[in-house]
Amino acid sequence: MTDFIFILGEVIDAQELAFGLLPYIALFLTAFAAATILPFSSEAAVIASILAGMDPWAVLLWASAGNCLACLLNYGMGWFFSGKMSEKLRSSKWGRKSLLWFHKYGMWSMLLSWAPLIGDPLTIVAGLFRLKLLPFLAIVWFLRIARYVIIIGLM
Repeated sequence: MTDFIFILGEVIDAQELAFGLLPYIALFLTAFAAATILPFSSEAAVIASILAGMDPWAVLLWASAGNCLACLLNYGMGWFFSGKMSEKLRSSKWGRKSLLWFHKYGMWSMLLSWAPLIGDPLTIVAGLFRLKLLPFLAIVWFLRIARYVIIIGLM
């Protein structure tokens, strides 16, 4: 027997709802992973999702949520594991660049937090140097979401 869910006056098949969410959950996880040091491209996932016919607003929401929450995780890792993260950053080319840029430009280096290669290490550096959380979130989340708005708008 199939279970049904009542949403906003409409009866929806629970199985259909669950399977309909799977592509969006996969997009969320891909966007999350892409904002860590893992080698994923959230931009490619967003483009593929739109080309596959997924709803653009839902793509924006799920990709932004995953990517922005991962940036917050990066910030937290820099804040709480500063010794280990500092060591890790110093061992990579883009990690060293992000440290130098943060030393030189401070909070304003977060304006590059959306960019490939340098953006993710910068979000760790922000936590490492205890950048205030609200300015960090305002800059990083705005730019991450704006990047997806532009990509989706160009399609």
